[in-house]
Amino acid sequence: MSKNAISNSVIRRLPRYYRFLGELEENGYVRISSRELSEKMGLTASQIRQDFNCFGEFGQQGYGYNVGELRRQIGMILGLDKKTPMIIMGAGNLGKAIATHIDFSNRGFELIGAFDVNPEIIGRQIGRITVMNISELENFCLEYKPAAAILCIPQESAEKETDRLISYGIHAFWNFTHYDLRISHSDVVVENVHLGDSLTILSYSINSTERVQENEDS
Repeated sequence: MSKNAISNSVIRRLPRYYRFLGELEENGYVRISSRELSEKMGLTASQIRQDFNCFGEFGQQGYGYNVGELRRQIGMILGLDKKTPMIIMGAGNLGKAIATHIDFSNRGFELIGAFDVNPEIIGRQIGRITVMNISELENFCLEYKPAAAILCIPQESAEKETDRLISYGIHAFWNFTHYDLRISHSDVVVENVHLGDSLTILSYSINSTERVQENEDS
């Protein structure tokens, strides 16, 4: 099956498989069946087999899956065996938290630079890197060739800065702004992160549960 034919829902389940298999490996599991894995993850065994079959034959009939090997294969599918060079645009509170607390090396990336316009932030250390003035961005990109960028900049700056980053050879974005990159750049790879939306969904879930309970009690 071609990469383009694999549904987004399958791709978004892969990191969860990877995480669960890592936990199983740490707990001494050597092999596991699709049924056992389904019980632990809250999925059906059929769904798990269908997901894995999108990428090849990983299991053996009568044996199940080798936990370590399956995790390694999923890691390769996700590109975790590579280290794509990445920079952060915007090193304020959010950018600092991401640089400090995200384990990039185990997520397929290497954080190599951070940029900001605020003179109070430029020169500070975040994680293992020093925040640079955005005026140094072009020369940095020419020398170190980052392939991806994290956008932690104001929405009003996002379009201009994205255009500039694309012109410097960056075509993958972890986007924390509310600017939709795909409107102007359909060829870029984008993962949009809307923390407020996620919190709103949690609010809905809490309130919908309460409404169901109220209806049952009435």
